[in-house]
Amino acid sequence: MTVKTKIVLLFLAGFMGYFVLTAFVIKQSNIDSKTKVSDVLVSLGDEKSLHFIPFKELDSNKVKAGFNLVTTGFMNSKSKRQSKHFVCTDCHNIGREDPDLTKSDPETRLKYVSENGLKFLPATTLYGTVNKSHWYNEDYFKKYGDLVVPARDTLENAVQLCAVVCSQGRALTEVEMEAMMHFLNSIGYSVEDLNVTKKENSQIANFNENSKKEVIELIKTKYLDYSPATFMDPIEMEKRQQGKVDKTGNVLRGMKIFELSCLTCHKEGGVTNYKLHTDILTFNHLKYWAKTDKVFSVYDITRKGTYSKNGYKPYMPNFTKERLSDQQIEDLMSYIAYRFSEKDPKPIRKGVRKF
Repeated sequence: MTVKTKIVLLFLAGFMGYFVLTAFVIKQSNIDSKTKVSDVLVSLGDEKSLHFIPFKELDSNKVKAGFNLVTTGFMNSKSKRQSKHFVCTDCHNIGREDPDLTKSDPETRLKYVSENGLKFLPATTLYGTVNKSHWYNEDYFKKYGDLVVPARDTLENAVQLCAVVCSQGRALTEVEMEAMMHFLNSIGYSVEDLNVTKKENSQIANFNENSKKEVIELIKTKYLDYSPATFMDPIEMEKRQQGKVDKTGNVLRGMKIFELSCLTCHKEGGVTNYKLHTDILTFNHLKYWAKTDKVFSVYDITRKGTYSKNGYKPYMPNFTKERLSDQQIEDLMSYIAYRFSEKDPKPIRKGVRKF
């Protein structure tokens, strides 16, 4: 073998090695869209959260047990039900519910959940909750007081507060909490959930030792690390439309809110004994009470909620500004007024996706 041949072969070997290494880095940091964001951040040197479990270390049996606990209240057939009043999915979705993870906007969320088979619920989805750094944020102190202090910065404490106070049940056992953490880590954000540009894609893919911190910061700009919560007073009586706004778009959105939010808990078999139906009596009842500031008023109950009582633990959580807008409350009232007028609901169903 000539010297020239050896040089060529060494050059080719070096080039191929560089190509393979580069391809590996790109694949490791970006090309695999299913990679969990938490795993990417930790691999870049970001600090591990207390609840972090690498995706490769998730136990499928524990993930399943956690899923069962969230959706049924039972970890398995031998476990005791966590709460006899609620399960997590009465208030929380377990799928992505916002098209843009950097915003908490009820208007875009309603359209998104409607198109993706989810509910329109008062509490933030559990999807991606492991990617957050804070829980029970902002105005939740007004409702729960000092109880939120240990729950704001630790996911396990936040889960326990939800289990005992929100769900009116018992605290999770150590085994149940472990299963819960495995399940929640399994539904953390993946790389494909982040809305990155081509330029940002390249920046993430071609990171080096000197740019790791910058890439970590870039990734974290692609989602909120907390869920904002702003408590709202009911719309003032003199400003309420009470169904006078009768535009097709309002009625459509109002119908979806009624179906995907109200009927989630207030249907037959739901968690409350206050039942709503789709007959004229229900809409007559809702339209009548909307003229007041009493508990049955749509305007008031959505913003104030209710509290558990001795002898009747189920209660209604209040909707924050980020979970239900004032305009959406008027949309709901437009639908109620539309149905009260005994118009055929079929025409509005034809345009259900036209928000």
